Amino acid sequence: MGDLRNVGGDRGAFKKRYAEAYSNAKRRNVSVSPGILFRFARAAQVGDYVVFPSKSDRKINIGVIEDDYTYEPSAPEYVHRRKVKWLKHLPRTSFSQGALYEIGSAMSFFAVKNYADEYLAALDRDFKREVAADSPEDESVGATAEDVIESTRDFVLKELSRKLKGYDLEPFVADLLGAMGYRRKVSPHGDDSGIDIVAYKDELPPRILVQVKSGDDPIREATIQSLKGAMHEGDYGLFLTLPDYTKNAQRYLDSTPIIRGINGTELADLILKYYKDLSDRYARMIPLKMVYIPVPPEQM
Repeated sequence: MGDLRNVGGDRGAFKKRYAEAYSNAKRRNVSVSPGILFRFARAAQVGDYVVFPSKSDRKINIGVIEDDYTYEPSAPEYVHRRKVKWLKHLPRTSFSQGALYEIGSAMSFFAVKNYADEYLAALDRDFKREVAADSPEDESVGATAEDVIESTRDFVLKELSRKLKGYDLEPFVADLLGAMGYRRKVSPHGDDSGIDIVAYKDELPPRILVQVKSGDDPIREATIQSLKGAMHEGDYGLFLTLPDYTKNAQRYLDSTPIIRGINGTELADLILKYYKDLSDRYARMIPLKMVYIPVPPEQM
């Protein structure tokens, strides 16, 4: 990129220069990285506060920007620079879980918004927030856990929508049913019955007839009725879709207990629950790493 002072004054100019410098960059990098450079060189002002979480000593470092952007091409690393006067170095335990989560962004330079007041309060000379056994429960824990789970659901559903369109979703659902302990068989494409998968808990009835839809439109009542029409006495039905159901379709499901409807959110939850038992093929397609996150005691 060179000296950023030579790039035009708006984000568009930074994006154009980045695309020229990194012609093979992924589309996500072209949309994110120029904004980071623009904020560092232009948007951040002298007098602005900086929060830096250092991993080596697990401290939260708070400082203030003291000068304008400079470019040092001879530097072995970090040629783009801003001088910062560090004011405080505090243990991570001094901050709420929500505040720590916000500064854990994957981006390298961004604005703190939701918990800015908490970090500014830490600059007070009398600031001291020790964690004691009788300290009140951190109310941000619940929100933090739900944010992590929700973003993971979003990722799973985006990957399914992007990589498993149409018929390709059916063998994935069959694989998930296998991870859940079901015996299953995928029906040939074009089967007039409209049944995509037949599943059993063991060799004996009942039989579970599964229909899978991967489109973008909400499922209508008539579509679920077609599944019921293919069922025989003693069968159970499972309708699985990435979008949701219309109100009439949901009412029909509520009044038809032998058919279970699963939408995208419920499917994502099942994938997270049984992820470790998915086949390697699909685990690679939806790459996830198991982590532990704090949750409120009532959710344990």
